[in-house]
Parts: sequence; structure tokens; C-alpha cells
Amino acid sequence: MRPTRTELLRDWPTTEAEATAVQLRLRALVERGEEGPAPGTGVVVGVDVAYDDERDTVAAAAVALDGRTLEVLEEATAVGRVSFPYVPGLLAFREIPTVLDALDRLTRTPDLVVCDGYGLAHPRRFGLASHLGVLTGLPTAGVAKNPFTFGFTDPGARRGDWSPLLDGTEEVGRALRTRDGVKPVFVSVGHRVSLPAACAWTLHLAPAYRLPETTRRADALCREALARQQG
Repeated sequence: MRPTRTELLRDWPTTEAEATAVQLRLRALVERGEEGPAPGTGVVVGVDVAYDDERDTVAAAAVALDGRTLEVLEEATAVGRVSFPYVPGLLAFREIPTVLDALDRLTRTPDLVVCDGYGLAHPRRFGLASHLGVLTGLPTAGVAKNPFTFGFTDPGARRGDWSPLLDGTEEVGRALRTRDGVKPVFVSVGHRVSLPAACAWTLHLAPAYRLPETTRRADALCREALARQQG
């Protein structure tokens, strides 16, 4: 039986072994057979977090954009306690409760959620984007700034060029050039969206900068929320 979101949050892990076991259990619930929403349609939401390590605080932001025009439709933030220690590969457990709080404060239902992080491109194939997708049931994708532990060949220099992000011979994502001659971003599926669709969305969301507008706007907003909390 599929566990409910309430059950999963109530039994939030407190140790590395518990968190790893949760990832291994929940990754079977990731749905990879769907194409996902067409790029340029619906409501796309970006989520990101900022930390105050001295106060053990995390601020999350959710920014809803018009999928066609990229106009900001709505913003929401939440501030909470860091819910898990820093362990590479388990960062989702530090962030998800507060990210869910921010998402719940939106009045619009996202057609796609874009995370500043990984989905399938994760050692256990269950990064933040996949975890968030399983908990919410929403289509999700991850767009990361760095390739984590995986290898890739530098893609061509033009916008839209890409190369596979590989774990051995398995493609876990793509290195995608969003601007001519600028370092690529690293796209991976989270839940209920295909890799080609996730890449097409990333290009649509990045008309002028390396990072998608979802990430740029959510990053700025969560930093503002953290500054207000500190002040």
C-alpha cells in the first residue's frame, strides 16, 4: 500500500540509515512513463531553500510562473527548523518539510515543479525532485548547477546542445547548454515527466540566463525570507 504524505512526514527519519532506507523504499513509487506537461503551458513552480546554519533554520520559497509568459503569478515562503543533519545524498531530508509548507501556501496547483537539485541523477536514483514528486504526486524535474558524482562529455557550445549525464553506461540526466558558450546545467527527471520534456522546459525557462527563471526567482525569494527572519 502506498504510504500517505502524512504518514511519511510523521515518521521522518533522524539517522542516515533510516533516511537511506526511506529513499530505497520510495524510489519504487517514482513514475517515469509520463511525458509531463507540454513546455510553455500551465503553471510552473520553482522551489529553493536558504540556510542559517548558526540558528539551525531553513527558509523555503515557492514561486509560481505562467508557463507561457514566465510572468510571476504568486509567491510563498516558509521558515522552519533544519530537520536532518548534513549528509551528501540525503539533502532532501533537510529541506522537504519546509518546501512542502511553502508549496501548501500557494493557491494555485502546479502543473510542474522545478527543483534546484537532482531527481534520477542521484546515487540511489531518488534526489530531491523525485522525493518531492512522490510526496505531492506532482510532475517534478531537477535542474542542478553541478553534476554531483556523475560523468559527462562537454556538450556543444550552442544553446540547446546537450550530452548524457552518465553513471557508467546508464543515462541519469543530461548536461544542457542554456546559453551559448556558458557552463551547462544538469537536468534530471523527478516524477511524472520525461527527460526530453524536462530539458525542453529548462530551455523555455532560461530565455536570458544560465539558470531557469524558476530557480532564479525562488533563490532570491528564499534569501529575502531568511534575511527577514534573521532581522
